[in-house]
Amino acid sequence: MHPMLNIAVRSARAAGKVILRAFEQVDKIEIESKGTNDIVTNVDISAELAIVETIQKSYPHHTIIGEECGVIEGKESDYQWIIDPLDGTSNFVKGIPHFAVSIALKVKGKLDQSVIYDPIRGELFTASRGKGAQLNGFRIRVKQSKELKGSILATGFPFKHKQHTNAYLEMFKTLFGKTSDMRRAGSAALDLAYVAAGRVDGYFEIGLKPWDTAAGELMVIEAGGLVTDFVGGHNHSNSGNIVASSPRLAKEILKDIRPHLGEALSK
Repeated sequence: MHPMLNIAVRSARAAGKVILRAFEQVDKIEIESKGTNDIVTNVDISAELAIVETIQKSYPHHTIIGEECGVIEGKESDYQWIIDPLDGTSNFVKGIPHFAVSIALKVKGKLDQSVIYDPIRGELFTASRGKGAQLNGFRIRVKQSKELKGSILATGFPFKHKQHTNAYLEMFKTLFGKTSDMRRAGSAALDLAYVAAGRVDGYFEIGLKPWDTAAGELMVIEAGGLVTDFVGGHNHSNSGNIVASSPRLAKEILKDIRPHLGEALSK
């Protein structure tokens, strides 16, 4: 295992321990609002601290970008860790056992290492640039679906961007009419990990943040998939609009959502 991936795994497991302890006493979780339909808990903050401390023990001069801590500038700015300590906070606070720790490392602007850890199921998804993707040490591959018929797509509702509700519902309606079924599970990181593992055929969502998608993006690519924005480009880390699947299926998804984008979602 790459030394920096090893540290990412160690960090994810440390955060997972914090999360599991708290999940046993959901009634004691402290919740604050960060904005409309956006919450943070004391567990998010504690888990992120565990990740930051573990990374900084080995790489004290690396930059860290966290959902809760913001940017911690390091002297070695070529190395950027992008972390989401608890992706699926709403599930967590409701006692729904579907959430994950997401950690990615960029080296000179390129995704290099990633970990998505589901502490409930003990599932550790990992990827290294050019080395493939694994689940608990076993190689995983994107399902090479060629058409929407018979496929299952994962998605996320635009609950923080309700101005796009109508556009989203039109996309959903078009795709749902052609697929076998759709899933909305509440964790973007796990949605992307499930695409990489071939558990779902594809995934699309509006308005995500880099810490939601960075680890999963590398995971999908290393598992033989494609990650794009809504117009087939590479602006998804800025726009937050993402499609992930096999290359052939991505072409079909993009073709069906394109008529519903409008100006705001065509970036």
